[in-house]
Amino acid sequence: MTETLQNHFERIGGADKIRALVKRFYQVMDELPESYGIRKLHADDLQGSEDKLFKFLNGWMGGPQLYVQEYGHPMLRRRHLPFPISESERDQWLMCMNVALNEVVEDPQLRAELSAAFAKVGDHMRNQH
Repeated sequence: MTETLQNHFERIGGADKIRALVKRFYQVMDELPESYGIRKLHADDLQGSEDKLFKFLNGWMGGPQLYVQEYGHPMLRRRHLPFPISESERDQWLMCMNVALNEVVEDPQLRAELSAAFAKVGDHMRNQH
């Protein structure tokens, strides 16, 4: 019997679970004083950011390429260049995402894989020392 490998999109539980992850991520960002540095880089209303991150993560995790269909190639680093992102902002973002992962994703192996992948992306976004 051959086991078929599932991508992150399938393993997390699809779009509904990604939406829950993104919603919790922005709630944490909005609530924790420790995330003030990255929260102030976002608009007062987080709905636009939430929608874009949801669409991006769908494709990034192996599901439908919603972000690409609407906005084209993500060009993450280029899109984030206008914002000062140092180790502090990276770490705040990762803290919020890890809280959300811990609360939303049941599978500890998947949580660890996603956390490690987010850490790589977060480090790539840095444009300040």
